[in-house]
Amino acid sequence: MSSFLLYLVTSLCEKNHAFFASLIMVGLMSGCTNLAPPAVDNNNWIDQRSQLQDLESWQLRGRVNVRYDNESHTPRIQWQHEDRDYRIRLWGTFNVSNTTLVGRPGFVTFEQDGRVLTAASPEELILQQLGYELPVSYLEFWIKGIPAPYSLANLEFNELNQLVSINQDGWTVTYTDPRQYGLVTLPRRVEVTRPRNDIRLRFIGLNWSLDQSFN
Repeated sequence: MSSFLLYLVTSLCEKNHAFFASLIMVGLMSGCTNLAPPAVDNNNWIDQRSQLQDLESWQLRGRVNVRYDNESHTPRIQWQHEDRDYRIRLWGTFNVSNTTLVGRPGFVTFEQDGRVLTAASPEELILQQLGYELPVSYLEFWIKGIPAPYSLANLEFNELNQLVSINQDGWTVTYTDPRQYGLVTLPRRVEVTRPRNDIRLRFIGLNWSLDQSFN
């Protein structure tokens, strides 16, 4: 908590405004407890990977900083996933006006400003309409902290046996600030880069909810 906020609470208490001070403290405490706790040691990667592969219903919220072709944008992102169906919403930056991708393997719709487009691949639509690459077909696995099943991948672990990077098909995925959600570890920050095209996606401030279905 910042020194200014502590001073504010203390001042309120000294002026016998205990009720308002309590409200402030409750708000601050609840804001601090929204995050999942830091991840613990991951002694068995095989079990962890199996649990993440079985995790089929989830939702995340955060921001994604996109750097591509000498431009940088940071829209907000909400991603809902159930089985292999997904809904990804991007909004809050000048080149993304409430864009929604709804799809499953082999079919996706792109909705923006009343327009609805369809394609076999989300990557194709995003590149055409937003001007950058977002490897959704891989990201549904990478974002959880496991390699995509399409090809071989090189994995790197830290001293706690936590996954810190994946190298797969020319992309490098880096994980920081792992958080514990029950038995599974999920990242709060994910960086995806591909030097060949100077592409960087940084997912920041990720908050996860598990077993979240959508209509």
